[in-house]
Amino acid sequence: MAKAVWNGVVLAKSEDYEIVEGNVYFPPDCVNREFFSESDHQTRRPWKGMASYLNAEVDGEHFKNAA
Repeated sequence: MAKAVWNGVVLAKSEDYEIVEGNVYFPPDCVNREFFSESDHQTRRPWKGMASYLNAEVDGEHFKNAA
């Protein structure tokens, strides 16, 4: 089981996840979307093309491009 926890809140958890270059990737339906908002940040990766990001907010604290 992998979990993403920030400020004591579980942002995502799943037994079905991938690790790519040390980063954990969760299936979209395992992410607690109530803590996320869309980011306008994007990057291009050779192996997966364009990557989009999400900002996280927990208890008034913001984590830009957290996921």
